[in-house]
Amino acid sequence: MGSKVEKTEEEWRAQLTPEQFAVCRMKATERPFSGEYDACKDEGIYQCVCCGTELFHSSTKYESGSGWPSFWEPTQPDSVRLETDQSHGMIRTEVLCNTCDAHLGHVFDDGPPPTGQRYCMNSISLQLKK
Repeated sequence: MGSKVEKTEEEWRAQLTPEQFAVCRMKATERPFSGEYDACKDEGIYQCVCCGTELFHSSTKYESGSGWPSFWEPTQPDSVRLETDQSHGMIRTEVLCNTCDAHLGHVFDDGPPPTGQRYCMNSISLQLKK
């Protein structure tokens, strides 16, 4: 992992669209089936929209039916960080970019082999480098 990226709220607001800021910095969630990468089949590396960290390879992407792009593992174990999320009256595991702390989505234990993981990400948190 590279060096930590830290910016003020004002710097993030200047860099990101209002929707990206809401999801990545304020932990909002885009509507299911609304993101540009949900049904995307293009090959490449999905990077963090905030800092460019490589997060997921398209070869680990699969159709989960959840309405968000889903992957069975990150490119590197240390490219993401997991935290317990107790918001919305449930306990989930939040996925954050380990470089800039951007909220990416959540991971669940109902994914396909070989990991059994479903990294359910917000499209707006990602950018695809083809």
